[in-house]
Amino acid sequence: QVQLVESGGGLVQAGGSLRLSCAASGRTFSSYAMGWFRQAPGKERVFVAAISWSLISTYYADSVEGRFTISRDNAKNTVYLQMNSLKPEDTAVYYCAATRGPYYTVDGMDYWGKGTLVTVSS
Repeated sequence: QVQLVESGGGLVQAGGSLRLSCAASGRTFSSYAMGWFRQAPGKERVFVAAISWSLISTYYADSVEGRFTISRDNAKNTVYLQMNSLKPEDTAVYYCAATRGPYYTVDGMDYWGKGTLVTVSS
């Protein structure tokens, strides 16, 4: 069992930056691939970024490539999402998720946090 708690959301102006954190419980954190997803009002939850358990591979949605960076610190059981050059369309609830499977999709994740709200004003 893995419990995930996100933090770091808030209100920021367009062009600004935020760093989200996701703290995980459990001693097996390092064996899970971790992902960030987001859900805008009235829309489906979508993939944002993922990082493998080995830290070797990272993946990004086209919409955030070059602006967002995912990283993890296995010693601290924490995964991060650095978000730069934020746009109003990045406004959403951001969710942290964990999986031991190969698919970084909504259906492929095993555990979810409750989310943190990011609001980008124009």
